[in-house]
Amino acid sequence: MTSVALVRTPLSPLLRLLILTQLAFNIGFFAVLPFLAEHLAEAIGMAGWLVGLVLGLRTFSQQGFFVVGGALADRYGVRPVVLAGCVLRIAGFGCLGYAGETWSVVGAVLLIGFAAALFSPAVESEVARQAVEWEETGGGSRTRVLALFSVAGQVGAFVGPLLGALLLAVDFRVTCLVGAGVFVLVLGGHAWLLPQHISGRNIAGRAQITQKGGMLTLVHNRPFLALCCAYAAYLLAYNQLYLALPEEVERAAGSQAPLAWLFALSSLLVVSAQLPVTRWAGERLDPRRSMAAGLLLIAVGFTAVAVARPAQLTGTTGLLPATALVVLLTLGQMLIAPVARAWVPDLAEPGRLGLYTGALSSVSGLIVLLGSAATGTLLDTGLPVAVPWLVLAVVPVVAIGLLPRRK
Repeated sequence: MTSVALVRTPLSPLLRLLILTQLAFNIGFFAVLPFLAEHLAEAIGMAGWLVGLVLGLRTFSQQGFFVVGGALADRYGVRPVVLAGCVLRIAGFGCLGYAGETWSVVGAVLLIGFAAALFSPAVESEVARQAVEWEETGGGSRTRVLALFSVAGQVGAFVGPLLGALLLAVDFRVTCLVGAGVFVLVLGGHAWLLPQHISGRNIAGRAQITQKGGMLTLVHNRPFLALCCAYAAYLLAYNQLYLALPEEVERAAGSQAPLAWLFALSSLLVVSAQLPVTRWAGERLDPRRSMAAGLLLIAVGFTAVAVARPAQLTGTTGLLPATALVVLLTLGQMLIAPVARAWVPDLAEPGRLGLYTGALSSVSGLIVLLGSAATGTLLDTGLPVAVPWLVLAVVPVVAIGLLPRRK
């Protein structure tokens, strides 16, 4: 995979390193996470609501504290924050592999989540800064650079579950330790290759922070908060790949074996179609319409499962609605994620891009924490089987009306 089809001039070495960073992060992460819900339910014996809460805590400790990681990156730079996050992720995966009680599982997933709260906003905000600089110097669209960043992440999301599925034949603990090993390699590589100080033009958050009040200004930034709420609806939907989808696959197929292939399908779609979709959307849709179209596709995906669920279909036919959900959710993701990230520099105040990048995910993490526990409860309470899926379909439709009106 190269940038030739995406950009008019070559990417800088720093942008290439940051994009490869996303690839490595996701290989280690997705080798473990898709199989966590089954491990918690089967090996540890957690109830459905508790599994949902644990997964929500993992997401909240990650997305909810992105604002902290972003602010630290603004203050101290990318390198120390990324390295600290890698150390915490190694510790979290190691602890998860040996966790056998609820308290130890919660501690491990909090470590895993907070690790990403450090390194992800640091990397994402620096990619956004570099993409804006690259755009302003005539390289090409910043959205396309961020689409390439998404593609790299999805290559990792494709390789990770396949690696995890192979390792599960041995033991979940081995899967966790291999995931930790990936981050050991990332830590070593970035300690060697990531620049001590990153220079750049005085743009998109590169300006020196000269006064306090960044958080106060942020909470009064209505267009940005509207973007956060709409993005939160997407992230809540995406989180169902780890909560509602595994249960539906188990019901239809009698095991979670097809789950790795559905994750692989999602990743292959992004790898093969993200750049063409981004190019098409950039030519025909403004940011608001692109995100609205993505949210609508996600709603249709959940509706497809809701319509088919009462029929209790099993086998290959029973997996078709889940497959449709994965495909439509992935298409929605392709229309939403790069656009939302590219939109943030236009809404952030100077010198605070890390803070705003982190806040985009922190608002989402709070909603996912509440929504995951609620979804787990809905799946366990004996309601008509279509109801949880219909509720999930309504959320992105409502979010369309929350999108900011200006770019």
